[in-house]
Amino acid sequence: MACRGVHFAITDEDLKALRGAESDDALIEIIQEEIEERWEKDEGFVCETDKAWDAIHRCLTDGNLEFNNGTEPLRLCILGGEQLYSGDDYIVSLVPHEKLRSLADALAEITQEFIRQRYVDLPDNYDMEKSPEDCQYTWDWFSDLPAFFDRAEKSGRHVIFTVDQ
Repeated sequence: MACRGVHFAITDEDLKALRGAESDDALIEIIQEEIEERWEKDEGFVCETDKAWDAIHRCLTDGNLEFNNGTEPLRLCILGGEQLYSGDDYIVSLVPHEKLRSLADALAEITQEFIRQRYVDLPDNYDMEKSPEDCQYTWDWFSDLPAFFDRAEKSGRHVIFTVDQ
């Protein structure tokens, strides 16, 4: 994953396996060896956000990179879901199916101008050098998320966001 964010729309069976994982290592093994293995076969149920996940989260919340900042439903998009991994080297954030409709609808309302304005207002603790190119990069990686969350909800799936740190 190399600090690149990826969203997976997972099935009930996947969620049951993740919740049943006996350790953080077992959880990551399920993600890497079962969920990621279907990456190409599960077309439409995977959405990459590359390294833009950081700025996307900040733009959708209060500008900070925290788990519980901002308000629902937008904070759920990246870090604001239920944290399934308790260690420090991965993030696995779950948005259950019942919260996807409100999130998908809220994301569908986000415009490029909204992202641009929120990006410009990011606090000094944003680790990247702010630039028009980085702002465009953020929008480009964000732009597939509304349709992805909509597909996941309509398919009765749940969504996990994963990134290694």
